[in-house]
Amino acid sequence: MIGKSPAAPPWEAWLAPVVVAVGGACLALACANLPPHELDDLCAIFGQKTEWRAAALRAEERWGTPVPVLMAVLHQESRFRARAQPDWRFVLGVVPLGPASSAYGYGQVKEATWDDYRRLARRPEARRDRFADVVDFVGWYADLIERVTGVAKQDAYHLYLAYHEGPAGFERRSFEGKPWLLGVARKVEERAVLYGRQQGQCIGPALAAAPVP
Repeated sequence: MIGKSPAAPPWEAWLAPVVVAVGGACLALACANLPPHELDDLCAIFGQKTEWRAAALRAEERWGTPVPVLMAVLHQESRFRARAQPDWRFVLGVVPLGPASSAYGYGQVKEATWDDYRRLARRPEARRDRFADVVDFVGWYADLIERVTGVAKQDAYHLYLAYHEGPAGFERRSFEGKPWLLGVARKVEERAVLYGRQQGQCIGPALAAAPVP
């Protein structure tokens, strides 16, 4: 007669479910932070990330910045990667000094600018690696840029130049000495137009399908 297996120690009985639950939660969190599969299709992005759609629409409603422009800026800044940050600096190409700037997250926002947003927008708990917070930040910053520089929120090209250089830098026209940046801004404009064309298929007509000339 085969004897019964010895009972598992009490600590194993309660520890195993905890380990499984923690592992599942970590896996779910990791998957939630993964970028979408189809970066060129706004409807596919929102189909995979349904919570992003709601967050983008809230930001558009709150600040008046069209969803296609919001999403085009975030695509350029991070390719929708939650923890994106600049490349590291090195001394003599060997000794690491850390990231080239404090820019971080979906919107590559610097610490000082993020602190201003949290204070002025009254969102003290906002995080740069949480999509809903960052898409709201882009809307807020676009609103600030429009009020300071006069650049319309629908004008993805000039808006991105001001986003990159800051309102003061934009007014000094610091971008004129950066032909590479002008090329990047043109890509953001083209993507905003692309997303604007796609928007009607999944979340209704865009506020402005094309940027202001």
